[in-house]
Amino acid sequence: MALDWDLIGTGDSEALLRPRDIYAGLASRPWPYLRHEQGEVLDQWFDHRRHDRDVVIKQNTGGGKTAVGLLIAQSTLNEGIGKAVYLTPDNYLVKQVREEAAKLDVATTDDPYDPTFLTAQAVLVTNYQKLLNGRSAFGVVGDGKEPLDLGIVVVDDAHAALARTEDQFRLRVPAGHEAYGKLLELFGQDLRHQSANAWSALEDKDPTALAPIPFWAWADKRDEVLKILRPHRTERVFEFVWPLLAEVLHLCTATATSSAVEIRPSCTPIDRIPSFVRARRRVYLTATLADDSALVTDFGADPALVAKPVTPGSAADLGERMILAPVALNPDLDDEAVRVLARQFADGDQDGDGVAEADPVNVVVLVPSDRAAANWTRHAHHIWRVGDLEAGVKELQSGHVGLVVLVNKYDGVNLPADACRLLILDGVPRPLDGVERREAVALADSTVRLAREVQRIEQGMGRGVRDGEDYCAVLLLGAKLATAIHEARHLALFSPATQAQLKLSRDIASQIKGEGLAAVRQALRACLGRVPQWTQRSRRALAEVRYADHGTVRGEAVALREAFDLAATGCTLASAERVQKAVNDLGDRDKALRGWLREQKAAYLHLTDSVAAQQALAGALNDNPFVLRPVDAAPVQIRAAVAQARAAAQFLAAQYSDGVSLRLAVQALFEDVVWGEEERADDAEQAWQRLGLHLGFVSTRPEKLYGTGPDNLWALSAARQAVCELKTGCTTDTIAKKDMDQLGGSVRWLNRHNAEVEALAVMLHPSQVIDAKAIAVPGMRVVTPALFEKLKEAVTSYAAALASTPDRWADEQAVREQLAHHKLTGDRFFTTYSEPVRTSS
Repeated sequence: MALDWDLIGTGDSEALLRPRDIYAGLASRPWPYLRHEQGEVLDQWFDHRRHDRDVVIKQNTGGGKTAVGLLIAQSTLNEGIGKAVYLTPDNYLVKQVREEAAKLDVATTDDPYDPTFLTAQAVLVTNYQKLLNGRSAFGVVGDGKEPLDLGIVVVDDAHAALARTEDQFRLRVPAGHEAYGKLLELFGQDLRHQSANAWSALEDKDPTALAPIPFWAWADKRDEVLKILRPHRTERVFEFVWPLLAEVLHLCTATATSSAVEIRPSCTPIDRIPSFVRARRRVYLTATLADDSALVTDFGADPALVAKPVTPGSAADLGERMILAPVALNPDLDDEAVRVLARQFADGDQDGDGVAEADPVNVVVLVPSDRAAANWTRHAHHIWRVGDLEAGVKELQSGHVGLVVLVNKYDGVNLPADACRLLILDGVPRPLDGVERREAVALADSTVRLAREVQRIEQGMGRGVRDGEDYCAVLLLGAKLATAIHEARHLALFSPATQAQLKLSRDIASQIKGEGLAAVRQALRACLGRVPQWTQRSRRALAEVRYADHGTVRGEAVALREAFDLAATGCTLASAERVQKAVNDLGDRDKALRGWLREQKAAYLHLTDSVAAQQALAGALNDNPFVLRPVDAAPVQIRAAVAQARAAAQFLAAQYSDGVSLRLAVQALFEDVVWGEEERADDAEQAWQRLGLHLGFVSTRPEKLYGTGPDNLWALSAARQAVCELKTGCTTDTIAKKDMDQLGGSVRWLNRHNAEVEALAVMLHPSQVIDAKAIAVPGMRVVTPALFEKLKEAVTSYAAALASTPDRWADEQAVREQLAHHKLTGDRFFTTYSEPVRTSS
C-alpha cells in the first residue's frame, strides 16, 4: 500500500514562528545553514524586537537582507498577526525577491487582490509605488474604500525607498498644462519681487530657471490655488498625487521651473495611507543609511525605535574591497587614461602592454547621466539603461561580458563574484527637481547635504560585493569622489565597515602617492590576483569592526516631522515653536542648516502672525544667505579685503587641514564648471564664487541672495568690482542680445547700490563674438573655454605650490608670492584670463 504523505506529520503541529526554525524546517534549503549574521539578526528581532512597531535592520551590502526580510514576513504570517507586504524599489527587484522567496518556500504574489495575500497565506511582493499613491489598492483616506489591515510591511532597500517615497508625494504641474500658466500668472508679481532674474528665466523658458514661490504668497492665495488645481484632480498628471496632498496643500513648498511647477510637503503626509500607518509591524532593511533621520521624516517612524537598529554582532560580513581614487593619488592623472586602463583590465591586459596576460574580467562603470556615459563610448562593450538591466545583469552573472556602463543606477543591482571584479564610479546623481536644486544651493556646506551624497556613493560602491567571500576593486573618478574618501567630514558619514576598508586603502594609497597609473595597476592586480598579503590584511581590517550601537536620528529631523504633523491639525503656532526649539538645540554647529530651519519656522508662523514671520525670516537670512528674502530685504554692499593675500590665506587655513584636500577641492571647483550643460549652471556659479574666495576676493552671488543683480560679484579692490554673468551652458557661436542686456542690467544694478566703485563687466561664454543685434557693455571682458583652461592651469599650480609644504597655504607671504606669480591678483586677473569682445564680421 502506498503511503499518503499528506496524512503524516501534519496533525496538530503548530506553525513555526522563529525565523531560524522556519528555515531549518525547509524540505530543500538553498544553503545548508543560514549565514551567522542572518541568524543573529533574526534571533534579535524575534527575541527582543518583534513586538516593536518600527524596526530598522542594518546589514552590509550582500549580507542576505532579502532572506531576512522574507523569513520575518513568514514568521509574522505564521503568528497570525495579519497580512504581509514586502516592498521593493522597482519591478526588476520584485522579480528578484520572488525568486529568492521560492528558494525559501515562502509563498508570494505580486497581485494585491490575490486571495492568498488577502487571507494571509502569501506575502505580497510589490514596489513602493503600488502602496504609496493616491489611488492605492490598499486604500487612501477619503476614497471610500476600507483600508487593508496589514500585519507587517517590510521595506527593502530603505535607502532607495526614501527618494521614491518623496517622489510619490510630489505634484508636478508640467509646463504644457493649462494650470501651469495660471499658477505663474497668479504668482508672477511675487516671483518677480523675489527674483527678477529668475522670473525672466522662466519667461525665456531657460532650463536652468528656478524660482521658489514665497511661502506667504502660497498660503495667502490657497483658495485661488485650489480653484486652479482641483478641476484637474482626476487627470493622469494629478490623480495619483492629489488625494495625498489636497488637505495639506497650504503647508507645501512650491517651486517654479521652466518645465513644471513642483509642489511638495516638507514631510510626507504618510497618514494618508492608513494601511501603512496602522501596520502592526514595519521593518526597514538597509545597508547604507548612516543617517536614519529620513525614516522619521518620510515614513513617520518612531525616532526612539529607529535609533535602536538590529545588527549582526560583527560588521565583517562585507565583501573585500580595495577603494582607490586615482586623482587623490596623483592630481595629474587623467580620467581618460583611467578609462583606457579599465578597458585593458576588461580585456585581460592588466599591465597595459597591449597583450592579454591575465583572465579578462567584468568591469562595471556607474555614471549619473547619458552625457557622462558618452565619455565611455570608445571603451565600453555595452552601455545599459534601466530598461536593459534585467537581461544585462543576467549576462554579467553568467560569464565574461567586458566593460559595461550602467546609466543612473546606483542601487538595487546585484553583481556578485565574477559579474563585477572592477567597479568604477564616475560621478554621482545630481538633484534634478526644483526643491532639491534649491536645497543643494542653500545647504551646500551642511552635514545634511554631505550625508545624502555619501549615502549615494556608498550605495554605488556596494554593487560589486554581495557577501563576505566576494571581492572587488573600486575606482572613484574625479576630485569630488576623491574628496569624499579623503576629507574627514565625509569619512565620518560612511558605515563602519566601509570606513575600515577606506583606511586600509589609504595605507596603500600613501605608498603609491604621486606615482602614475603603473602603480594603480599594481595595486589593482594585488586585489584581483588574490595576493595573500592583501587578502590577509583585508580580512583583518574588518575582523573587529562593529556596527554602531545607535542609529543617527537628527534632532531637527524629528522636529520637522512633529512640526508638520502639528500644522496638519491646525496647530501652526506650536509648529513654529517646535522648529525654534530645534534651532536652539542646533546652536552654532551648522549655520546653513539653522537658517534653513528658521525659514521653515517662518512659514508656519505666517499662518498665525505674518509680521512675526517676516521678522523670523530676516533672522534666517543672517544665518543662510540663500533662504527666501523677506519682503523688505535690501542688498548689502560688499567691500574688498584689506589685503587679498591675507584674506586668501585665512580662508584656506580655515578650510583645509592638509595639502591633498586643498588640491582636490580646487580640482573639484573646475569640474563643476561644465561647458555646454545648462543644467549645471548653479554648480558653475557656486564654483566661481568659491574660486574667488580661494583667491582672496570678497565673492558673492547677488542674484541668488537678492533675486536681482549678477550671478557673481567679486570685489577686486577698494575701487573696482567684477560683475560676472556665467553663460557656460550656452552653445551658440555668438553672445546673444538677451545675455548682453542681462550683463548691462547687472552693471547698472551695481552702480545703483554702490556708486563708489567701478564695475568691470565679465561674462563666461563659449564665444567672444557678440551677435549683430547686441550692443556690447563698455569695457567688458569674456572668459572663453580656452582662457578658462589657462586659468585652471594657473589656479591648479597655485594650489599645488601652496600644498607642497604643510600649512604653507596659511602663510600670507607664500600666498602673496603665488598669487603674483600666477597673475591671480585683482589688478591682473581679468587682463590675463579674459579678453575683449569682438563684433561679428
